[in-house]
Amino acid sequence: MEFEWAGQPVNGSLKTQEVEESFEDPFAVRLLPDSARFAAQARYFNLGKTAQGTGVFSVYRANGRLIRVVLARPFVAEETFLYDRQQARTLTQKEL
Repeated sequence: MEFEWAGQPVNGSLKTQEVEESFEDPFAVRLLPDSARFAAQARYFNLGKTAQGTGVFSVYRANGRLIRVVLARPFVAEETFLYDRQQARTLTQKEL
């Protein structure tokens, strides 16, 4: 994956390396937008964890080759719950 960093879309408590790591998380949750505004702008959501276990929520655009992060910040409680639930579901399916 290649990232294009224009401006400073990353919350001050995160580093760009941490955001990139969150996209490499094998349990990352990628969501398509459910609002017309985000769909029209071709923006997507990624919930993933860094190598250190920090949860990162990102809004991004992709053209198949480059990922351009529009916004990145640490998880809030609801995102942690969603990520953990999806991870448990994935692990359960792999055991079957």
